[in-house]
Amino acid sequence: MKPPPLILGLESSCDDTAAALLRGRDVLSSVVMGQNALHADFGGVVPEIAARAHAERLDLCVEQALDEAGVTLTQVDAIAVTAGPGLIGGVLSGVMLAKGLATGLGKPLIGVNHLAGHALTPRLTDDLTYPYLMLLVSGGHCQFLIVRGAQDFTRLGGTIDDAPGEAFDKTARILGLPQPGGPSVEAEALKGDEKRFRFPRPLLDREGCDLSFSGLKTAILRQRDALIADQGGLTLQDRADLCAGFQAAVRDVLMEKTRRAIAAYLDEAPADPALAVAGGVAANQALRAGLETVCTDAGLRFTAPPLRLCTDNAAMIAYAGGEMLAAGQTADMTLSARPRWPLDKRAAPLVGSGKKGAKA
Repeated sequence: MKPPPLILGLESSCDDTAAALLRGRDVLSSVVMGQNALHADFGGVVPEIAARAHAERLDLCVEQALDEAGVTLTQVDAIAVTAGPGLIGGVLSGVMLAKGLATGLGKPLIGVNHLAGHALTPRLTDDLTYPYLMLLVSGGHCQFLIVRGAQDFTRLGGTIDDAPGEAFDKTARILGLPQPGGPSVEAEALKGDEKRFRFPRPLLDREGCDLSFSGLKTAILRQRDALIADQGGLTLQDRADLCAGFQAAVRDVLMEKTRRAIAAYLDEAPADPALAVAGGVAANQALRAGLETVCTDAGLRFTAPPLRLCTDNAAMIAYAGGEMLAAGQTADMTLSARPRWPLDKRAAPLVGSGKKGAKA
């Protein structure tokens, strides 16, 4: 029996430069070079700095991935690359390298939607069968999706403004915590009292699965300023309690919206009902625990990839590329880098639609 093709995956959509080798569901290597140190002084990712770092590191990632997998470049059967959405400079760096490799090797080129990489990760790690319900919750995106195939997604709802990851980063900035904000806020929340401050749970009074986190971030800012005005500054306990209250609000909103998404998904009577959670914010243990409780109550299987595959990586891109290759969905040298690329092209844009199309 012929073995599955060996896929080289490349990822450079934000601030992680990554390369990976996969054969079927066997991850032979996965290399991720982060950029936290490069952006630490700026309170967030600087696109120009990120793009330059990708251009300098992509070939190094590929070399390391090949070494760890114990294979040579000529053994690779196809090149899969994130072609969007993301910071255009970084995406372009990956696409240009992938084109060069595919041309030089005479191998197929596959342009992968970064969000599809996250959405298909549970098939790589847990072999989920279609259709399953996906909560994609990352730094820049938050969507509920019914995943029916490698390029077949139905969006049930999503954020109309800030994604949870953005809200975590902005909350960390407001409270003087280091970036990336997700781990910093989570660590502080462990030391805090989530009941001390009652923050709003946005859009729970609105039907459907859409979410909003911008107002929650504003509530944190106002509470911080009120504490400073009353007592002349913030204590360490104040900061921990603010983080705990913020995280609890995000958890509660995601739990309720997930209940609604599950109800819509179960209307389709899936044979093996399951909820999968992926994306960087899925690494948050409090959020995972809340979502797992919702699934238990609804009788759904709950799955979340290992933490190393929740954040941006190239293994998910290689896997998604492998599914597309099997379906004959390859690209040519006209493949372009796309800053915006919605998964569900039939759905109305949630936010950010303009001349370049829907954001997500």
